[in-house]
Amino acid sequence: MSTPKKILFYILLAISAFLVFFPVMYAFMISFMSGGEILQGKFFPESIHFDNYVKVFDRLPLMNYLINSFVVSFGVMLGQLVVCSLAAYAFVFIPFKGRDFIFFVFISTMMIPWEATMIPNFFTIQKLDWMNTYQGLTVPFFALAFGTFLLRQHFKTIPKELHEAAEVAGLGKFAFFWRVILPVSKTSLVTLGAYGFLTTWNMYLWPLLVTSTDQVRTVQIGLKQLQSQEVATEWGVVMAGVIVVIIPTLLLLFAGQKQLQKGLTQGALK
Repeated sequence: MSTPKKILFYILLAISAFLVFFPVMYAFMISFMSGGEILQGKFFPESIHFDNYVKVFDRLPLMNYLINSFVVSFGVMLGQLVVCSLAAYAFVFIPFKGRDFIFFVFISTMMIPWEATMIPNFFTIQKLDWMNTYQGLTVPFFALAFGTFLLRQHFKTIPKELHEAAEVAGLGKFAFFWRVILPVSKTSLVTLGAYGFLTTWNMYLWPLLVTSTDQVRTVQIGLKQLQSQEVATEWGVVMAGVIVVIIPTLLLLFAGQKQLQKGLTQGALK
């Protein structure tokens, strides 16, 4: 690529990055502003103060909501890694009748929108008396077709000779899965873990349906409550809450960006 084209390319990338990141930057600036500054339409605050951040923790049990979100997101992430990795292992290394057909049916569930299964899942949770519980917030998301597909594609790249050698050496199926398959699949596992954590952290509708107390409600519901409580001149408090909530997701995204990109590309190409 010639130098002028490179310069143009980087300028377009910089403009695109600015446009994508602008809402976050503006929310960050507003979180330091008073109500009067926001109404005047200023972009930069006159001074940096943390009054809005203090108010948001005073007016909501935000720390409790953050802990609940961490517990639920980590639980879903762990459950998806266990269920999806075991399912992918069975679809690749354990021969059984109708394996390909069952996998096709399983993968076809990706075409069904979550909203279509939400009501049956809600009645199931209600029958199990799991309302206002962590298991009600996490268990319905353990079986993920995308995660099984992603890991299966990676497991298929592992040589069959390795599996045969493990059988000759007397290694059992679970031992082979635990001691051989998982260590060589770190990239795909990290990708699935980051994907599961981020999607669960940003979930709003399901926690709203199955919870009615602050003891187990997640931070996304807390943000909605904060927005409903505040009047237009208190948007600084709302934006302070937004910044506090998105910090963990941004840290995870920046830390796992390379692994996430590598894992998703790996699953798409193989």
